[in-house]
Amino acid sequence: MGAIMAGRARVAAGPEQLRALQELACSERRDEADRARAIILSVNGWTSGQIARAFGVTPDSVRRWRGWFAASGVDGLRASERPGREPVKSEAAVSVAQALLSAPVADRANWTLPRLQVEIARQTGVTISQSQLSKTLKKNGFRWRRPRHCLRGRQDADAVDRAGLRLKLMTEQAEAGDIVLLFADESEALTHPYLAHAWAKRGADLRVPAPGQARKLALLGALDHATGKLIVHRSRSKRSGDFVALLECLDTVYGPRPGRPLKPVVLTLDNGPIHTSKLTRAALQKRPWLRIEWLPKYAPELNPIERSWRDLKRHFLAHQTFASLDQLDAAVDLAVDQLNSERARDLCHNQRIAA
Repeated sequence: MGAIMAGRARVAAGPEQLRALQELACSERRDEADRARAIILSVNGWTSGQIARAFGVTPDSVRRWRGWFAASGVDGLRASERPGREPVKSEAAVSVAQALLSAPVADRANWTLPRLQVEIARQTGVTISQSQLSKTLKKNGFRWRRPRHCLRGRQDADAVDRAGLRLKLMTEQAEAGDIVLLFADESEALTHPYLAHAWAKRGADLRVPAPGQARKLALLGALDHATGKLIVHRSRSKRSGDFVALLECLDTVYGPRPGRPLKPVVLTLDNGPIHTSKLTRAALQKRPWLRIEWLPKYAPELNPIERSWRDLKRHFLAHQTFASLDQLDAAVDLAVDQLNSERARDLCHNQRIAA
């Protein structure tokens, strides 16, 4: 049993009790884990007020936990099962859902809540409401999620691994300032609004008008790995001549010039048609200062510019409708400047947590 002691450290616990408290502090049940941590802090001299502030409870709650520990030891802190009948419906739902939803999602039937209701009733004879079924599934680790396309089945795994190792070495060289490493690829922007997550008051109208037919603006870009700078050439088309125009943009920033330090420049490209055409290969041969690193087929995950395209649309072009391609062109130009400016100030260099 725990004992109440006088002075600041009012709770005492023996070695075995401390080990039991530490085990209980790792419980998946937050309530009993918090109670165990509170008693450990009490043993270490924390007051009821200090513990209450740390756990967001009242000092009386902490004193009550201490009383339970003094009366029943560690067992007094454990969560007790609530009285009531067994959750028959939930157990039946889980038994069926586990078998149906544990298989890989590819080529599997898409089990919605209504379909699961019917199947649970068919297999077990138990009827369960959609709200209770949803809560039961979430409680057991299931979530309503959207799958993503995967190209791994079409990849050359060995080529992807080798390319990944080379890129890792080159990124380290770029970060050390030994080389300039550029990642190039294409994307597009639409006159229709790009939809992204946004902070809004509950109940606010989140509908964004999208009138007429969307028109496209081609974006051809290169990302400087070390600086995070994105260089974009905008065009009405996405052809070899447009990619050559991007190379001309790179000439002005990275090409040889009197007074500019000589540093190897590596341009990473996939095997897209506009990268391997006769016109593009001729343009690359005219730039001996530019070394090409070819990526394996079907490996977009090796090109970090894909995240920059996502960031540009999600954080700078989202929820805007453009009346014309000229208006969209001007907006993209401004968005690229804003993206580069914020990355230079480390405001959004890691856009995954920028929100």
